[in-house]
Amino acid sequence: MGISETSLTEETSNRQISSKLHFVCAAMMAAILLLDLFIPLGVAVGVIYMVVVLLTLWSPQTKVTLVVAVVSSLLIVAAFFYKPPVTDMWKVIFNRGISLFAVWVAAILGLQKNKTEQQRAMVLLEREKALQEVRILRGFLPICASCKKIRDDNGYWTQIEEYIRDHSEAEFTHSVCPDCVKKLYPEFYEKK
Repeated sequence: MGISETSLTEETSNRQISSKLHFVCAAMMAAILLLDLFIPLGVAVGVIYMVVVLLTLWSPQTKVTLVVAVVSSLLIVAAFFYKPPVTDMWKVIFNRGISLFAVWVAAILGLQKNKTEQQRAMVLLEREKALQEVRILRGFLPICASCKKIRDDNGYWTQIEEYIRDHSEAEFTHSVCPDCVKKLYPEFYEKK
């Protein structure tokens, strides 16, 4: 299976999971709305919408969480206006406020957690990439005692500079040490 086939399979799987998640969230929101409509107005049933908001955090799209939080908020407010007023209206408003607060705290904190996890995953991915790029020479290198060529894993002999350049991050610049200057270019060697 090639890379494109694998990514296509993963994308199809993600779509199926997302569509199932959307269906479950919609069904739960409908059930919570029905429960809210049949329970007296003073009970903070809207807090249960927080569970749906938390479920949406499994979706790879952050828009889903925001949409569910907005729809949940609208349903909490709509259920308030649908029911007849009660004597202790301040309790009802307080409970609806708690429900709205819980839904939005869950949405904001959940999205922040997802963002932090994505950043952490990116940092780990960059770290792994950097570790793969670091190349270190280890072990024994068969080197010719005369010309100093190195035998590679395929049995070919290459110049030491070429071998090290290909197997590390090192680059070479050439110079001549004082002993070799004396031996190779005695006319340029000054005695101090």
